[in-house]
Amino acid sequence: MSIIYLNKDNFDQEVLKSKIPVLVDFYADWCGPCKRIAPVIDELAGEYKGKVKVCKINVDQEAEVAGNYSVMSIPTIIFFKAGANVKQIVGGVSKNKIVEAINQL
Repeated sequence: MSIIYLNKDNFDQEVLKSKIPVLVDFYADWCGPCKRIAPVIDELAGEYKGKVKVCKINVDQEAEVAGNYSVMSIPTIIFFKAGANVKQIVGGVSKNKIVEAINQL
């Protein structure tokens, strides 16, 4: 499973109605920390294939969705389980911190 790019039209289906936990990376193309964690997000998509759905959403293009989840700083990673926001990480964090959050799902 590769990374799924989200927008307001597919967010509910891909995230809120997902049968498996979902990691959503809220990012922007111009954001330095977002660029630094992008390879980590790519790795996780492969490592957790079938166990965790890995998605990205561009906050510049989908400001309404970002606003719905009170995303004020990027990168912000929100973890969803059974349609609920269960954990949020803000900033350019290490892969270990993201894996730790995934394992708590």
